[in-house]
Amino acid sequence: MQHHPPPLVVVMGVSGSGKTTIGAALAQRLRVPFADADDFHPRANIDKMSAGIPLTDDDRGPWLATIATWLADHAAGGGVASCSALKRSYRDVLAAAAPQVLFVHLHGDPDVIAARVAGRPGHFMPAALVESQFATLEPLGPGEHGAVLDVDQQVDDLVTQSLDLLDLRNSEATPS
Repeated sequence: MQHHPPPLVVVMGVSGSGKTTIGAALAQRLRVPFADADDFHPRANIDKMSAGIPLTDDDRGPWLATIATWLADHAAGGGVASCSALKRSYRDVLAAAAPQVLFVHLHGDPDVIAARVAGRPGHFMPAALVESQFATLEPLGPGEHGAVLDVDQQVDDLVTQSLDLLDLRNSEATPS
């Protein structure tokens, strides 16, 4: 009998890609806690983004450290977090805290994503910053555990594909 590690997932992508929707639905299906990384931003980051100013790596550092801590705290029992995780260096911070994390990158057409962001009432991220997020985005690279999913699908289909990725990963796990 194989021992499968508890599911620990970061649903990543630019603002408007569906991270929160897919992450929450995936966590519900897995029966593990969910964390929306937007809730971890300090007030200064929210104010900056609300003013249409992209965050810098210095702005993101403490925020990423907080998310990394959440992942590490949930490594034993599993969890799902939504987090933009746009750069490899950001994902490296998260993976260093929780090496078993699987990255599910939600990717889509920039015009579709910008329209989604423009249609979100009351969110601090303006559509004008979507272009800067795509400019910052670094695709998953060699050695990163994860896959890219096209956002132009139904929520349930994306959740099912995410579960399939976890099953594939578990089938490749070594017996304990």
